[in-house]
Amino acid sequence: MRTLYGAHPSPFVRKVRVVLAEKGLPYDCEPVLHHLFPESFARVSKTISPLGKIPAYRDDDVALADSSVICAYLERIAPDPPLYPTDPRDYARALWFEEYGDSGLAPVLTMKIFAAKVILPRFFGQPADEAAIGDVVDRELPPLFDYLEGQIASEAAIVGTRFSIGDIGLGTQFVNLHQYAGIGVDAARWPRLARYVAHVHSRPSFKAVIDEERALYDLG
Repeated sequence: MRTLYGAHPSPFVRKVRVVLAEKGLPYDCEPVLHHLFPESFARVSKTISPLGKIPAYRDDDVALADSSVICAYLERIAPDPPLYPTDPRDYARALWFEEYGDSGLAPVLTMKIFAAKVILPRFFGQPADEAAIGDVVDRELPPLFDYLEGQIASEAAIVGTRFSIGDIGLGTQFVNLHQYAGIGVDAARWPRLARYVAHVHSRPSFKAVIDEERALYDLG
C-alpha cells in the first residue's frame, strides 16, 4: 500500500494528497509532525527523507521525498487524468507556478502568517503577534498577489484550460492562508485571483482534503 508521511496542514503534504485524490489512488497517511515532534520522524527520515522534511512517500520498494518529486512520480505511474500539460510551453509554465507556490507563496502565506497565527498559539502557547502578521499582510502579500492577478486568464486553470499541477501548487498554499488563518484575497483589489482561489478550493479533491483537515485539527 502507498504510504504518505506528513502532517495534514502542511501545504506540501496537501499537494500530494490532492494529486492522489485526482488520480483516484488509494493510500495510507501516517501523521508525522516533524517540526513539533522531531522524534516522530526518526523512524523514516534516514531511509525515506534524508533531509528530514515532509512529505515522504513509500510505495513497495520505492521511497521518495519532496512533494514535487512525489507528484511527478505519481503522474508517471498513473497518467490519467493528466496533471502535467503535454505542450512544452504549458508544461514549463505549470512547473513554474508549482514552484511559485513552493518557494514564493509558502515562505509568506504558510511560514510567516499561518504558522504565526495558528501553529504557534495552538501548539506552543505563544500569542499571535497580530501587528507583525498585519505588517506581512500589508507589505509582503501584495507583490505576490499582483503577479498572480496578472497571470490568471481563467478561474478554471492557471495554464491553458485544464487543471494542472500548477493549480495544485498554488491552491494548496492558499488553504493555509484563507481557510485556516482567516485571511482571504481582497476581491476588490485582486478579483481574478479571488475567483480563481475559490474555484480551485471548491474542486472535489481539494474540498475533501480541506474538510478532513478541519475535522482532524479543529481548524474551523
